[in-house]
Amino acid sequence: MPSVHALFSLKYSGVPATYLLYLSFSSQPILYSYFRSSCSWRVRIALALKGISYDLVPVNLLKDGGQQFSAEFKAVNPMQQVPALKIDGITLSQSLAIIHYLEDTRPNPRLLPQDLKKRAQVRMIADHIVSGIQPLQNLSILKQMGEKKMEWAQNCIASGFQALEQLLQHTAGHYCVGDEVSMADLCLVPQVFNAERFKVDMGPYPTITRINKALLELEAFKVSHPSRQPDTPAELRA
Repeated sequence: MPSVHALFSLKYSGVPATYLLYLSFSSQPILYSYFRSSCSWRVRIALALKGISYDLVPVNLLKDGGQQFSAEFKAVNPMQQVPALKIDGITLSQSLAIIHYLEDTRPNPRLLPQDLKKRAQVRMIADHIVSGIQPLQNLSILKQMGEKKMEWAQNCIASGFQALEQLLQHTAGHYCVGDEVSMADLCLVPQVFNAERFKVDMGPYPTITRINKALLELEAFKVSHPSRQPDTPAELRA
């Protein structure tokens, strides 16, 4: 679970100088995250499932024109996106790259099945969401859509979910691939959250809905939920 200091005073992170000094000496991983970022949520779930303690630095993607664009955060991640994770003396960005590193270095519990066919299915579903759905409705794209951003997001998610529903009908057990939580599940739940936020009709996607409901009963998905983060606005807290 994270050690979190959610005070908002510095340009990008809201973390006071004394805490930044602490972070420079801390041996714990440091996660740069935004409460509602689905990419950040994937990593928070992985950290929770694997029982990895970490410090959290909130990066508000909307405040002051986007704190991710500050010089301070650009030094952390030149792509100026969350999440970023400082761990084991390196800094990683891109959610799946981070999760793969956690899987390689801290393999228990497994997020990739040992069975090679199931492993390929997990990667297929994760990539379908991470590459085929989420980027089309992320903040940078929606800013360009103006008044049509809601319609654009709904259409992109619905199109992706139509294909995903068919895929899951062939792979799903209790979760996305069989009965064990996998990397695919870490991608599914945040994307369903986005769908609900953009008021997508989930009626045509019973398999997605069933799996999402089952996953949200798990503690790792609860504690990492956007409604329970230190930078969650009071009106959105659970």
